[in-house]
Amino acid sequence: MQKITVKADGMMCGMCEAHVNAAVRKAFPVKKATSSHGRGEMVILTESGIDEAALCAAISATGYEGKAVSKEPYEKKGLFHR
Repeated sequence: MQKITVKADGMMCGMCEAHVNAAVRKAFPVKKATSSHGRGEMVILTESGIDEAALCAAISATGYEGKAVSKEPYEKKGLFHR
């Protein structure tokens, strides 16, 4: 599994977050997509890789600006993981 973090400019409220999340979920096979207008970023969990340019284009299509993209491996930690 891969964790992708995208800096996204222009989000001002919870509805902005919902629009960006819905656009990414519709365009790509993701396990989870969450956004924070306060931090100005979006976090995506996916089994497969996502093209950075296509991801930024999907975000831009909603009227917001996808900027820096970082990727890192992600492992779900169990309830009693130390």
